[in-house]
Amino acid sequence: MTVLVNGARGQGVSPLDRGIHFGDGLFETIACRGGRPRFLTFHLERLISGCERLQIRAPEPELIAGEVCELARDADRAIVKVLVTRGAAVGRGYAAAGKETATRITIRYPWPDEDVSKSHDGVKVCTLSMRLGENPLLAGLKHCNRLEQILARAQWPADIDVSEGLLFSSSGNLVSGTLSNVFIVRGSIVQTPRIDLCGVAGVMRRVVIREMHQAGIRMQECVLRTEDLQEADEMFLTNARIGIWPVRELNSRAILPGPITRRLQEILAPLLEGPRDAA
Repeated sequence: MTVLVNGARGQGVSPLDRGIHFGDGLFETIACRGGRPRFLTFHLERLISGCERLQIRAPEPELIAGEVCELARDADRAIVKVLVTRGAAVGRGYAAAGKETATRITIRYPWPDEDVSKSHDGVKVCTLSMRLGENPLLAGLKHCNRLEQILARAQWPADIDVSEGLLFSSSGNLVSGTLSNVFIVRGSIVQTPRIDLCGVAGVMRRVVIREMHQAGIRMQECVLRTEDLQEADEMFLTNARIGIWPVRELNSRAILPGPITRRLQEILAPLLEGPRDAA
């Protein structure tokens, strides 16, 4: 693991950093293959847009991109995480003074061990009782406060054969998995939850939606509830590392990976194995 703080190795983070105190920041998790990051432009766009919404003075995108590419260059497979916080507090309390200098942390992790059967055979998922709070001001952002996801992940033991848990909002609307976005297929139409009240608008979600439009696959971003899951003919999950995981079982109900899921996996495969930028 390699860590850069504001571009330097061996430098620490201030104990006054608002990211530590309040989760006042954002992050991106970027999959890198063959020494290159996947969809770096999309990750940077989301990060910079999030900084604007939170009124954080974002570092220059070219600076962040240079550090990501530097850490990715020497690794065949790696995960590079970029965190940008508002920086060290200049006074006590929640209110930002407006004079803070953003802290940027870039970390290279080794690629985790993979079970390739998850992409081929599919995964088991369950629905969770944990509910996500609704706040349109934070919807879509990958902000540093992940306490809801931590509590949600604790709802199923690590030793049971479930790969992901699905989360609903306080209004009962399907939102996402703990680490993924979710898509269902009914007939010839793909549907995915709207991310307008809570949840993270994932980069891989964005890529999959783009590829569906280009391939002429009908899709909708809409409100989905428990009954919609029960009527799904196919289901799949996405995130930056896994690409697409077909779902083969939901709450003990078998769901076979279907033709639309397989087609999207085929479309996505060259983009994941030979990483490109946003194109």
